[in-house]
Amino acid sequence: MTIRVVVADDQELVRAGFGMILDAQPDIEVVAEACNGAEAIEAVAEHRPDVLLLDVRMPVMDGLEAARRVCAEHPQTKVIMLTTFDIDDYVYDALYAGASGFLLKDVRRDDLAHGVRLVASGEALLAPSVTKRLISEFSARRPSGAPSARTPSRLLEQLTGREQETLRLLARGLSNAEIAAELVVSEHTVKTHVSNVLSKLQLRDRVHAVVFAYEAGAVVAGEQ
Repeated sequence: MTIRVVVADDQELVRAGFGMILDAQPDIEVVAEACNGAEAIEAVAEHRPDVLLLDVRMPVMDGLEAARRVCAEHPQTKVIMLTTFDIDDYVYDALYAGASGFLLKDVRRDDLAHGVRLVASGEALLAPSVTKRLISEFSARRPSGAPSARTPSRLLEQLTGREQETLRLLARGLSNAEIAAELVVSEHTVKTHVSNVLSKLQLRDRVHAVVFAYEAGAVVAGEQ
């Protein structure tokens, strides 16, 4: 199956470069380009892509607002934020809005294609090292361990004890294999727990699960 992609960036050379790299892949097709957030939303509405590559900083409408709109109105489209820095001021809010991860603009071509495939398959594009920086950014926004008003901690009561353990390990950036080792269960069992966590809490993917865990006070920044 071909993965349909929209590339949104206000820099023409970036759009063209990413488009050429992705179109060269046998299983990826760039169906449209956009130079601002408003155009990105229109392109998603018209083409219904599997993945939207979305620059954080753009004129007319920035990537953050566009991400909110696309994630709310077109949940079938996965959003990857593009940024110049490891943690942009707006990346956290974009992930909370439902984006499935982010890539640096100087990403290697193989990693770009891999990232698009990963997100299209339903996975999150957030490496453990990035998770740590995200947690650091988050912890600076509120006191450690204090649940956020927008994510009531009572929602955690929907999860079984083992599912809550799985969520906490997800929030630490562990892979399924690492979670399986921690819980002394099979990877298949972990996949089931992760699926249950996402379903019960109505979360898009693992990235949103990390954000939820810290918002709800399920884990404290810095805990191991």
